[in-house]
Amino acid sequence: MIRIAIAEDHQSLIDGIKLLLEYEENISIIGTANDGEALIEIVKSKQPDIVITDIRMPKVDGITATKEIKKLFPNIKVIAFTMFDQSEAVDQMINAGASGYILKNSALDVIQNAVETVAKGDNYYDAKLNINTKTNKSNNKGLLTKRQNEILKLIAHGKTSREIADELFIGVHTVDTHRKNMIKILGLQGKGELMRYALDKKYKF
Repeated sequence: MIRIAIAEDHQSLIDGIKLLLEYEENISIIGTANDGEALIEIVKSKQPDIVITDIRMPKVDGITATKEIKKLFPNIKVIAFTMFDQSEAVDQMINAGASGYILKNSALDVIQNAVETVAKGDNYYDAKLNINTKTNKSNNKGLLTKRQNEILKLIAHGKTSREIADELFIGVHTVDTHRKNMIKILGLQGKGELMRYALDKKYKF
């Protein structure tokens, strides 16, 4: 069971997430808050597995709340849920300890996909994110998850998304999402560059 706490200053958005997730057998929403201060108190008392939080909130913002949560409970995963798609905001949340970053204007199933991905220990970045990476690729490579590195190695061997999905026992949509996330994380321009990157000697096995 994945235990979730949600922080968002617009109650209607909380209600929408609850409506999406409450019928999932493997997910339980154990608390909600409308500001960062209340979120921290919920985390202290209930210790959820995953926190979904807005960045801009009253009293304590999501970045500060994430830092405090990760300081107190390093194993709790945090997913940012926000309208901010700028690379600076993404970097601030990642540096604060967030494992996921999703946009409010994405389809609701993106939230569920992010929760399930982060619960497995992987990072999740919304495919709509427009990240203008300023750091070099060798630094960004460190942000790739274990799963993304597995997929990158299989891409280097010429595997299609379907073949990768079958080999790793995951969905094709999950593979495609990882591909898009890797392109953004690595500062690449598209599928062709991802293939060339994968063919680098570091990923030949």
